[in-house]
Amino acid sequence: MEGPPDQAESHTLRGATDRPALLTIRDVVEEMEPLATAELDNYLHPSVLEVVLDDGLCAAEEARIDIQWTTRADYKFHYTDTEGVNFRWGKHPHAGDYIDVSGLEHYHPPPTASSDPDEVEESRIRQSLEALVTRAVLKLWRVAYHTDSYAPLNAGRNPP
Repeated sequence: MEGPPDQAESHTLRGATDRPALLTIRDVVEEMEPLATAELDNYLHPSVLEVVLDDGLCAAEEARIDIQWTTRADYKFHYTDTEGVNFRWGKHPHAGDYIDVSGLEHYHPPPTASSDPDEVEESRIRQSLEALVTRAVLKLWRVAYHTDSYAPLNAGRNPP
């Protein structure tokens, strides 16, 4: 499986990596998702929590969600799979570049997780605590998994 595509992402997360938040996210993933295994890239000084999924969405045989969370509660949950599909949920400043996004929370839809201002959507995830955001992401992923469709990924009302 290849990593996320190289994209010219001019927007960055604010603050240092929040290790306790990533450990909380890891625990939620392990509790909620039987198809997932979550590990920090570096236990003492992590930059990302890598969640390996034993199955992916639609035709993908494997997938991964890379999670970044900062001390300022900015985050990225980036999904990538063996079919080359990418999407992500994020919360961080975007300098108003995303014309359909009024706040910090946004969603980069599949198949490419494009940062094109016309394609980025307002995220349905409005939670701010790491455990609740993680539960929302896992719930949306699981609904998409069971429906064999990408459509539910940014649907619903403020899940979980």
